[in-house]
Amino acid sequence: MQQRLFCRMSLPIRAMRLAKNLGQNYAGCARPFTHHRAVSRRRLTTMASAEPASEWLQQDSRRMLHAVYRVGDMQKHIDFYKLLGMKLLRQRDIPDDKYTNAFLGFGPEDTNFAIELTYNYGVDSYDIGEGFGHFGVALPDVAAAVDKIKAGGGTITREAGPVKGGSTVIAFAKDPTGYMWELIQRPQTKEPLCQVMLRVGDLQRSIDYFTNVMGMKLLRTRDVPDHKYTLAFLGYGPEEDNCVLELTYNYGKTEYAKGNGYAQVALSTRDVYKTAEQIRAAGGTISREPGPVPGIGTKVMATMDPDGYKWVFVDEDDFNKELEEVPKEEVPEQQ
Repeated sequence: MQQRLFCRMSLPIRAMRLAKNLGQNYAGCARPFTHHRAVSRRRLTTMASAEPASEWLQQDSRRMLHAVYRVGDMQKHIDFYKLLGMKLLRQRDIPDDKYTNAFLGFGPEDTNFAIELTYNYGVDSYDIGEGFGHFGVALPDVAAAVDKIKAGGGTITREAGPVKGGSTVIAFAKDPTGYMWELIQRPQTKEPLCQVMLRVGDLQRSIDYFTNVMGMKLLRTRDVPDHKYTLAFLGYGPEEDNCVLELTYNYGKTEYAKGNGYAQVALSTRDVYKTAEQIRAAGGTISREPGPVPGIGTKVMATMDPDGYKWVFVDEDDFNKELEEVPKEEVPEQQ
């Protein structure tokens, strides 16, 4: 049976109808649902998984590996992310193709999410566009982090304080190229690099895609009618210990300019060929057929989600082998 990916009814309409009957609050959300026009997480989960998952989705083991984006000054970004508590994991220069990569994160790449920065020789600025929202970092003391960023010359766009309508302390910082970073106060976690936020034009369509096609789980939703937006959080594991995808739907907004800064998120899979077959069978779009990367050998495949964001699946064994074979000169000495 072909899986149903797209729902015609918009999420705000669903939310209003569900709220009349449910009007529920859900414990465990940092920013609780409003009583009126609430989105039922239970009902959304049912709709998103109405069709049975494919056999390969049940067998595969997936996680978010790293986010890839372009920056204008590599060293400035490395210095900025160290203010957040990240470590420079590895760095490589590709002079023949005129670019440099740096990988940063809070833990080893074989267990933790990371960011992959790309500096293209001679390009010092990028159009970030409207679609990319922010990255999220969980920190035990946001106010202290804000002071450290300021002392290091970084830019704070929102001071530390409770989120509107809730008690979670947050702040926002802007990195040297202009990417936004949400600082979220949470207890110690295994994965401080905790969110990638993207704006979407049809939230239910995206929820269906990321659950039925990408194999993620819908973790929670939150409707904020006073500010006319709805959030959905999805991922491959509990939000407390994994990086998750945060989708934002702004009422009435169906398209966003992508710019040329943010590139993609890489995900692991046990078999890129089977994953490509599964995505195609579920109605997804393959933008790069599965196969080895020339000159590297790591097998990858790529797909585009309904809003045009790129997602790259990487063979799990090849990725781990690539990490084991990283030349010593690419691994910096930590100070």
